[in-house]
Amino acid sequence: MDLPEFLRTFGITLLTLMGISLALALLLLIVVWRKVKRLNIPHDATFGETLLLTPLLVVLMIDLLDFGLDFLAAPFSWIILDRLGLKALRGVSVVEAIIPFTQAIPTMTIAWLWVRLFPGTIQ
Repeated sequence: MDLPEFLRTFGITLLTLMGISLALALLLLIVVWRKVKRLNIPHDATFGETLLLTPLLVVLMIDLLDFGLDFLAAPFSWIILDRLGLKALRGVSVVEAIIPFTQAIPTMTIAWLWVRLFPGTIQ
């Protein structure tokens, strides 16, 4: 396989995965919207406290959105998390969305797991 053919195949595969990721993120957004509206998260909650109260589906949706939209996910993540009342998660989500080549790393999901396995280590 020569380089142009490899790059074409890689690009098509990447775009397909990004499209699937975006579709899954939009489906999860519908489910998450109903589930999170019932949460009672204090306005002064820290990042770690908010993650402890946040369902896994929310962080999965944000990570899928980040992968599907690449750096364009930053404004969408900000608005979605703001409307869901998860203001403490906005900054980390936007910074992670803007940093190049981190879209394939599920940062919010890893942070969600970290907070549950090692409580009190993330403020």
